[in-house]
Amino acid sequence: MEAIRDTSLVRRTGVLPRRSGCRLSLRRAALDWAAHRFSASTAVVAAVLVIGIGVALLARSRPLLDVYSLRELLLGQVWLPSQGLFGFAPFIAGSLVVTAVAMALAVAPAILSGIYLAEYVTARTRTALKPVIDLLVGIPSVVYGLWGVLFIVPLVRDHLSPWADRTLGQSIPFFSRTNPSGYGLLAAGFVLAVMVFPLIAAVTEEVMRSVPREMREALLSLGATRWETTKAIVRHAGLPGILAAIVLGFSRAFGETLAVMMTVGNVARMPRSIFDPAYPLPALIANNYGEMMSVPLYESALMSAALFLLVVVVVFNAGARLAVERLVRKGAA
Repeated sequence: MEAIRDTSLVRRTGVLPRRSGCRLSLRRAALDWAAHRFSASTAVVAAVLVIGIGVALLARSRPLLDVYSLRELLLGQVWLPSQGLFGFAPFIAGSLVVTAVAMALAVAPAILSGIYLAEYVTARTRTALKPVIDLLVGIPSVVYGLWGVLFIVPLVRDHLSPWADRTLGQSIPFFSRTNPSGYGLLAAGFVLAVMVFPLIAAVTEEVMRSVPREMREALLSLGATRWETTKAIVRHAGLPGILAAIVLGFSRAFGETLAVMMTVGNVARMPRSIFDPAYPLPALIANNYGEMMSVPLYESALMSAALFLLVVVVVFNAGARLAVERLVRKGAA
C-alpha cells in the first residue's frame, strides 16, 4: 500500500518522496561500491597471478641457478642432462628465430587486411568476411599442426628449399638448403604466421573502425584520397592500437607449442639456415616434462625454460606498452 501511495504521489506532483529517494540512493551507492570493489579485486588477482606464477617458477628453478651461472645457462650450446650439461642457447635461438620468421611473414599482410576490412569494403562484405577471420582465431593448434605436416612441410621440402638453394643460397648461407626433410624453421614459421594472422588482422580492423568518422570526412573534404586518408589515420590515431595487435601476435607466436613442435624438427642445435630444424623452448618443456625426472636438476632446468618464456613475454609486453604510451603522448602534443 505504501508503494502504491508513493506512486500516486509521484504521478500527481512529479516529486519523489524523500523516504523512497533516500532508500534508492542507498541502494545505488551500495551497488556502485560493490561493483568498484569487485572490479578492483579482479584486477589485483590478475596481477598477483602473474607474480605468483613467476615466483613459483623461480623457486623451482633455484636448484639449477645455484649450481650454474646465468651466463653458462643462456650461452651454453650443449644439452646433455644426463651429463649435467644444460645449455639453453639452441632452444632460445630456435624460439626467437621461428617467431621472427612468423612475424615477418604475418605482420604486414595482417595489418593490410585489417585496414582493408575497416576502410575499403562494404558493410555486407565485412559481415561475410569477419566471421571467417574469427573462425581462424579459434581453430585448435593441433589442426594447424596437421595442416603444416601435410601441406607446408612437403611444400618447403619439394619446392621452396630447392629454389632457395639454387638462388639465394648461393650467396647467402642463411637460405642454403641444409635439411632435406622439410621440417624446420621455415615450415614452423609458415604455420605460426597463419595462426597469428587472423589475430592481428581482427585487432587492427577494430582499431581502425574505432577512429571517429569525422576525421575521415575532414581529410576527404580537404581533397585527400582514400589511401592518403588511411595513412593519416594509421599514423596519428591507429598506430598505438596496431602496435598492441603486433604485441598480441608476438606473444601468441612465442609461446605456441603444439603446432610448432609438429613442424619444426625438434633438433637441439643452433640454427644456421632458415631450413634447419630447431627446438623452441615450449617444445622442450612439452616433450620432456614428466620424463627423465630421475636426472638431477632436470626438472629445475625445464622450470628455468618456462621462467625464461615468461620473462621474455612480460618484458616485451612492458616495452611495447611504454612505446604505445610514448606514441600517444607524442600524438597528443
